[in-house]
Amino acid sequence: MNGIISVLKPPGMTSHDVISFIRKVLGIKKAGHTGTLDPEAAGVLPVCIGKATKAVGYLSDGRKLYRANIKFGTVTDTYDSYGKITRETGISSIDPKMIEDALEDFKGTISQKPPIYSALKLGGKKLYQYAREGKQVQIPERNVEIYELKLIDMLSENEAMIDILCSKGTYIRSLCYDIGEALGCGAHMSQLVRLEASPFKIEDSNTLEEIKAAAEDNRLADIIKSVEILFRHYKAIIIKQSALSSIMNGSLLFEQGVRQGFEGITENERVCLYGENGFIGIGSVYNDTGRQRLYIKTENIFI
Repeated sequence: MNGIISVLKPPGMTSHDVISFIRKVLGIKKAGHTGTLDPEAAGVLPVCIGKATKAVGYLSDGRKLYRANIKFGTVTDTYDSYGKITRETGISSIDPKMIEDALEDFKGTISQKPPIYSALKLGGKKLYQYAREGKQVQIPERNVEIYELKLIDMLSENEAMIDILCSKGTYIRSLCYDIGEALGCGAHMSQLVRLEASPFKIEDSNTLEEIKAAAEDNRLADIIKSVEILFRHYKAIIIKQSALSSIMNGSLLFEQGVRQGFEGITENERVCLYGENGFIGIGSVYNDTGRQRLYIKTENIFI
């Protein structure tokens, strides 16, 4: 059993809880998720099973789309509604135009400091462990990319709903905190839903109940997606049957071993590899400068 299930994670469960559920319901041992969601957050959590666990890194690199509620006037130590209040500014309303203007300053490449209450490791120790011990640590800032950031609605006079399309490694809690600081009134994230972990969207994701029902009714094929879905934007290389076994064993693939797709490939390009029975894996194109020819080296096999 190999592939990816796009899980609609409910609030109140850790990402690890979801993996444990999947292993138990599917009766498998090998499963892993990409892009951890906080226990209180909900939304898309892609889970790789079987040999597809080798694709976790590729999924993690994709863009993420979030919908967050941000409440102004109150700051917490966790930057969300579950933390201890550390500051209140008493603001009862905020102008939507001020929010929209502030959001403009957070688009593009920004420097962000992860929250102290996070699982990010520093010095071999998770940040939240330092926080629980009451220790002060210097958390290094890092660059993340905010591709889109927009105000969706005002939920009340001091609470807004925003959508964020961002790169991997972006902490939405920190973003909400920073927006509040930029406005001078403080803020925290009051709710979070991941709408998309490219290429998986929330409308195509499965609840835990749906996954359990599919397992009981032998309909898992309806919800398990081929890992091929991650690489469909790569050029397709169809391998000759005579070269297939050597490729599976790690040999280099030259033009004579390719039935279709070798023309037009370029050095450093990633390609999708196919045999007579369909998708095999992915490879990278290299240049044999001595013999002035290109070749493909297998990067990962998923069958």
